Amino acid sequence: MIQKERVGVFPKSLPEFQRMFPDENACLAYLEKARWSDVFICPHCKTMGEPFRFSNRPRILRCRRCRRDTSIVAGTIMKDTRMPLSVWFWAAFLVSSHTPGMSAVQFQRQLGISCYETAFLILHKLRAGMVRPDQDQIGGNTDDHVEIDEAWVGGRTRGRGSGNRNQVLVAGAVEVKWRKKESKLNKRRGGRVAGRIRLAIVPDRSASSLCGFVKTAIKPGSIVVSDGWTGYRGIEAMGYQPVAVPSNGDHEITEEHLPMIHLVFSNLKTWLRGTHHGVSHHHLQAYLNEFTFRFNRRFYPLSAFRSLLGIAGGTTSPTYEGLYSGEWNHPNCITHQNQSPEVVAVCIFP
Repeated sequence: MIQKERVGVFPKSLPEFQRMFPDENACLAYLEKARWSDVFICPHCKTMGEPFRFSNRPRILRCRRCRRDTSIVAGTIMKDTRMPLSVWFWAAFLVSSHTPGMSAVQFQRQLGISCYETAFLILHKLRAGMVRPDQDQIGGNTDDHVEIDEAWVGGRTRGRGSGNRNQVLVAGAVEVKWRKKESKLNKRRGGRVAGRIRLAIVPDRSASSLCGFVKTAIKPGSIVVSDGWTGYRGIEAMGYQPVAVPSNGDHEITEEHLPMIHLVFSNLKTWLRGTHHGVSHHHLQAYLNEFTFRFNRRFYPLSAFRSLLGIAGGTTSPTYEGLYSGEWNHPNCITHQNQSPEVVAVCIFP
């Protein structure tokens, strides 16, 4: 069993990770402490106390009062898995600590998984854990503002002329904060720094699509800076403070007024090409989720590690059949908001 205080400590190196999680029992102890802290609480009868334990079923805890079983991995992405928990912990550590991320092929090699499809499934289960069920909206701070824009992502156009054929439209929003006055980095981008971001696929640049994205991703009352596209004209009636800055193709105006959102899109495209060498349209939203997750938690590795495993509970992950049949719809910032079906459909890839 691992010590209680180690639950709040994130391993900073591979040797430290191996010391913290040397075997299956250490992983189970971590999950149990993270879920129930001091003492087991039966989710069925709410009784507190030491449960029955079984050496041949180490993942099961049985309440001494109601005699009902509870799985330690229930409500996490590891539910019903036959894979050793140590592999899942290694997977979460690699994904959360490896800054640029990794492809399924590299992931397969690192963990010694014999089947590519298994590695691909584990990665997508981890990506499902990257979207919190209670994900909140960004913005809302009167001292800051939010930049919004949209960009075409992906698509092979070789031999088909110019244009956006086979590309997917992605809407993005980023909080823009200000560095402290005494910071030495104030000269970079006017002292502005990116906060949290939101990315989601939208079907088109119409007002219904873009305003639907704004409604679910940004808190009402926020100052929202856009490039003046007509699709954003309706956000003022929705309770936002719009600031339209038409660029008319002038890159200097764009760099001055919308630097952060364009930086986000530039980094996204570089990451997709460099790490994953391109992704399919059907799974693009999952990769947008991963990029968002890495960006928003770049300073919080422990939070990233626990979120990936779904320790907080309430995480739904894809099955092998659902992932490869196309029935699984990757979650995003819109599908987790309590909105009408018309708005929810805005960011689900058809």
